[in-house]
Amino acid sequence: MVLSFFGLVWYCVKGYNLMVGFFIMSVVWTAVALIGNAISPTGAMEGQTWVSVLTNVFQTGPENYGKAILVNVFFGAFFGRILIDTGIAATLIRKVVELGGDKPRVTMSLLCIVTAVIFTSMTGIGPVISIAVIVLPIMLSLGIPSPIALFSFMGSIMAGIFGNIVNFKQYQAIFATANESYASYDYNAYFAFGMIAMAVSLIVVLIVANLSMNKKKISRAWAATTPEEENKGDAPAISWIAIILPVIGVVAFKIPIIFGFIVAGLFALWTCGKLKGGFANICRMLSKQFADGAIDVAPMIGFLLTLAMFNNAATYASPYFKILFGGFMPQTALMLCIVFAVLTPLGFFRGPMNLVGSGAAILAVVVSTAAWPVQFLYPLFAVTTVAPQHLDVTQSWVAWGFGYTKVPARDYMKMSIPTGWIIGVILCAVVFVMYGNLV
Repeated sequence: MVLSFFGLVWYCVKGYNLMVGFFIMSVVWTAVALIGNAISPTGAMEGQTWVSVLTNVFQTGPENYGKAILVNVFFGAFFGRILIDTGIAATLIRKVVELGGDKPRVTMSLLCIVTAVIFTSMTGIGPVISIAVIVLPIMLSLGIPSPIALFSFMGSIMAGIFGNIVNFKQYQAIFATANESYASYDYNAYFAFGMIAMAVSLIVVLIVANLSMNKKKISRAWAATTPEEENKGDAPAISWIAIILPVIGVVAFKIPIIFGFIVAGLFALWTCGKLKGGFANICRMLSKQFADGAIDVAPMIGFLLTLAMFNNAATYASPYFKILFGGFMPQTALMLCIVFAVLTPLGFFRGPMNLVGSGAAILAVVVSTAAWPVQFLYPLFAVTTVAPQHLDVTQSWVAWGFGYTKVPARDYMKMSIPTGWIIGVILCAVVFVMYGNLV
């Protein structure tokens, strides 16, 4: 099992398909646990047959995960598509450019703030590209060097993801499958830390971007217009609040998130005059937006389903990891925060500190060796997952950005890796201050 774990780390670092990788790991860990139980029975498989074990891993796992997360992901992606099709996101960006004028640093900062706010609700490579083809040409036209433009844009997305409801639900489901008692943890309990993490991340990104600009000569480059947007009218000002309506609904009124996405989406369509043309046309439009959103997140869905298999397989492997590593795991909140802060760079390249990578195995080990409160443990894993992953060269939209801007990966990583580590250190300290007393 230990050898297979390091094999998974290598597999993730190489950038191979995660859905296939986690399915293979599920098979390996289940098989090894069944063999081990046949030799020396453990409590994890007590009263179960080999058929019930296979059912729990490969059937019950994905089914329960689907109930917990998939519908939230689909409706979140649907809402993201509405924000793009109505032009609300593009309008906000254009207004920011008008406000910043021809001051590169001011405009870059404003664009990053708006992008971060937008991605508290939007997710998926489709929405990212749709925003990127507006934002990046504007930054480049102001003379911002392409590596800095790409880094600041991707960094602002990363900051927004800290407050993103869909991503929260994704990681929450991973925790719930690792320990059923963690299922009660909700977005309201996380919200305060999420907003602090978003603000800290954005500030660090902007500081690094501005310091990097001091070392480079600013020269004008592309035209500030984007052909696909320049002839479109602005979305009405009242429609702009649609971007934060889901968050307001969940936090202030505690409404279900799916209902929040639907209401916010319909509000955006209504205020932008899109609910016209007859009932049949409106139905076709909504169907297309949902289908487009589903395409945006389809690869992530496949990964999440096989991850559910892996998490259930990890429950059978946990007795062995507890014996092997139980004596090495930190037993105090301070030590665990220090370990996570030091090891934050291991969240890059889908490494062992990244939940959306081999970090799911680390979570299984941590949960099996100590009874950590989820209010403390979840933010720690969010730090080492969100910051490295969304600045990482293995992230799909970052890889797309390299091709779009012709930025060498080396120039980008000189800023992204130190930034991710700095953010990790600061936020791990924040976690200890906010939640360390719960341990």
